[in-house]
Amino acid sequence: MKLPRRTFLHLAAGAVAPPALSHIAWAQAYPARPVRVIVPFSPGGPADVLARMITQKLSQSLGQQFYVENLAGAGGNLGMGAGARGTPDGYTITVVSTSYVVNPSMYPTIPYDPYKDLAPVTLAAVSPNVLVVHPSIPATNVKELISFLKANPGKYSFAHAGTGTTPQLSGEMFKHSQNLDIVSVPFNGISSRCHSTARLPPSSRRLLGIRQ
Repeated sequence: MKLPRRTFLHLAAGAVAPPALSHIAWAQAYPARPVRVIVPFSPGGPADVLARMITQKLSQSLGQQFYVENLAGAGGNLGMGAGARGTPDGYTITVVSTSYVVNPSMYPTIPYDPYKDLAPVTLAAVSPNVLVVHPSIPATNVKELISFLKANPGKYSFAHAGTGTTPQLSGEMFKHSQNLDIVSVPFNGISSRCHSTARLPPSSRRLLGIRQ
């Protein structure tokens, strides 16, 4: 499924989105009971951390508990499908990422309709993809990294947050655009990938490039 640019931007703005609401539901006092906030990714990642920050503030300001429920799996499809099946009364909110608009073209079927099932509320955050290398690799910029990888075909791999995620897609685009022989290694979410590199001292992490 290829989304028009206008539609893509409209959907991407729904970083926090509830099921489509009826006017009657909003006419009532809200919230009158706890609100479920679905995060379709594993705990500890950026979507999870963002959701917990938002729910804490919402709970404080609105006087009702907003609680996070992690429903990870299938590149976010499980959680987003659960959010889409929620009762459209404002008491189920789903924190989505770019996978919301990427997954329809990545999977033969998905458990939600990106056009109808969720209504965008706000763009809560922007998360760039960042390319870093281990300090043992003799590269201080992208050009040097490409030259090094081409001189060592099949010897190196790149880690990412999981198959179908934008870090994986960015890595594959980088790999194919430069004709590189490197292996894709998926992790169970961004938090797992971050933990694998957290052992490196900050002074040893080389920032090579950022893609928005």
